Amino acid sequence: MVNSIKPTETTFQRILFCTDFSENADFAFNFAVDAATRHPGSQLYLLHVIPETEAQFWKSYIYEVEGIDAKARHDINERIDQTYRSKLPKDLELKVEFRIGKDYQEILRFTRENQIDLIVMGRQGHNALQEAFFGNVTEKVVRKADSVVLVVPLSYRERLSNS
Repeated sequence: MVNSIKPTETTFQRILFCTDFSENADFAFNFAVDAATRHPGSQLYLLHVIPETEAQFWKSYIYEVEGIDAKARHDINERIDQTYRSKLPKDLELKVEFRIGKDYQEILRFTRENQIDLIVMGRQGHNALQEAFFGNVTEKVVRKADSVVLVVPLSYRERLSNS
């Protein structure tokens, strides 16, 4: 006998899209928007984690050149506007958050803090071993998250275009 699922068990009210600004992430964004539009009243978050080692480099550089922090934030926001906000339906708001630290840990922390129901991520991987495990960050989030995780492989886009 199959257990029936109550509608409230599949209602995603808080949806998190994680981006590293890669082609994979850009493609996965479409799925996050789709999930948000299918659940009226839901909140869509965008999270970008800056690895701590890179942040330390930029932190020392920021103190040497005035205004670079504001310029960097402006450039990132401009990229978010062009790549992501431009794809949003008019009635859907995107809340943007930046974190510094270990990518998968910050994603999981943000998920807990904001009671995220659905995490949407592109599938990464730089070598054969990482490909086998989705990509290091994605694999760790899938294993440790208490939320539903939708992993979108870039190869799915090719499959769609061949249909």
